[in-house]
Parts: sequence; C-alpha cells; structure tokens
Amino acid sequence: MDKQWDEMPNEELLIEYKRTGDPELKKVLVMRYSYLVKNIALKLRGVYVGFAQVDDMINEGIILLMRALDKFDLRQNVKFETYVCKRLRGMVIDLARRQDWVPRSVRKRLREIDEAKAALFSELGRTPTDKEVAAHMGLSDERYQEEVAKTAFGNVMSLDMLLDDRDSDLPAKKLPQTDEDTQPEEYIQKQEMLEILKQSIAGLRENEQLVLSLYYQKSLQMKEIAQVLGVSEPRVSQIHANAIRKLRICMQNYVNGA
Repeated sequence: MDKQWDEMPNEELLIEYKRTGDPELKKVLVMRYSYLVKNIALKLRGVYVGFAQVDDMINEGIILLMRALDKFDLRQNVKFETYVCKRLRGMVIDLARRQDWVPRSVRKRLREIDEAKAALFSELGRTPTDKEVAAHMGLSDERYQEEVAKTAFGNVMSLDMLLDDRDSDLPAKKLPQTDEDTQPEEYIQKQEMLEILKQSIAGLRENEQLVLSLYYQKSLQMKEIAQVLGVSEPRVSQIHANAIRKLRICMQNYVNGA
C-alpha cells in the first residue's frame, strides 16, 4: 500500500485520505505538502536576515497543515495548495503579533522613514528619492540603505496585517451562502482592493516590479534574484523593502479612505 501511495499524485492521495481518513495516509500527505511551510519560512528569512523564529514557524505550520487536511472540502473546487497557503500566511501574522517578532527599534525606524517620505512628498509633490530621504534624515546613503534593509520584514508584516485586518472588517451581515466569494459585499470589496493593489504595483519603478515578480510569482530567493539582476543580495533586499513600503502606504490610504 505504501508503494502504491508513492506512485499516486498529491491530488489523488488527498481524495483517498478524505474518503478513508487513514492516519498513515495523513502522514504521507503532511510530508508531501511540508514544502509549502518551508518555502514560506525561507522566504521570510530571505526578507529579514535576523529572523530567528523560523523553527517556530515551521512547527506551527506543520500543525496547521495537519488540521487543514481534515478541514479541506474537496467540493469547493479550490486547490489544496491555495487553501493552505492562505492559512499559513494568516498563521505567520498571528505568530508575529503574539511573539512580537519585529523589534521596537525597527518599528521606530520604520515610522521615521515613513514620516520623512511623507514630509518630502508634501514638499516636493512627488515621491522622494532615496538620496533625498537620506539627506532629510541626516544619514549617509550607505547608512540609509542599511536602515531600509533592516525594516524590510516590518514592511512585509505590516502590509500583510493591513490586508488581513481589512478582511476582518468586512460587513458582519451577509447573505446565507457558504462561499464568501459569492457574497456581493465581500466580492466587491475584494475586487476593489485587488484593483488598488494592481494600480499601486504599476506605479512602482521597473526594478521594484521585477523584484516583486521574481520573489512572489516565481518564488525565487533573494540570492537568486541578485544573480538574475546582477546586483548584490543586500541591494535586492533594499529594492524589495522600498517596493513593499510604497504598497503599504497606498493600501493604508485606501483602507483609511484617503
């Protein structure tokens, strides 16, 4: 039977588990899908070099994966990978909130950079360059880029938390349907948010769009992106951090109705 399972694709194996509830088959599926948990852990480590809680995330992710196998409904016509990845992202947000992974000093510097960018934007009427922000903050270009790299994880988490909170603030009164995407209020708001995010990405610099595409769509690590672009890994991290910060500001303005 184990040999037969080895030859079955994940989708068929999942269908068989949902039919039988075999605990041994569940172990096989957890091993098959554990790469999803590890990929997310490695991605976050690539964003924030000082991230020391990767093991915690993997352990929590495996537990979530086991529960997701039991809760997953094959009738929803959604790939299991899509279903579980959304929940893994939510798990990371919850862990970050509970364990306060973003240091206070990083949050403080993040606010300072945002305030400097906002002040310069009002003064110049356009998005300031890194050199202008560095001068405004009294930092050398090199020191400013170091600070930007340190705040990369804080930007990613704050953007994810912002979108997560937006989802949780959707109207409580809903039509009696089980699929949230068929409910008009949620569907319209999700489509509107996606459109705003799409427009915000289109407004980024070309290298920022490329880094986001390689990182999120192609699932490349920072080191691999650096090789593609022919730049250093810290430089990729800086480009990524700048792009995420801009998106976070745009989405914050959308949520606040600005």
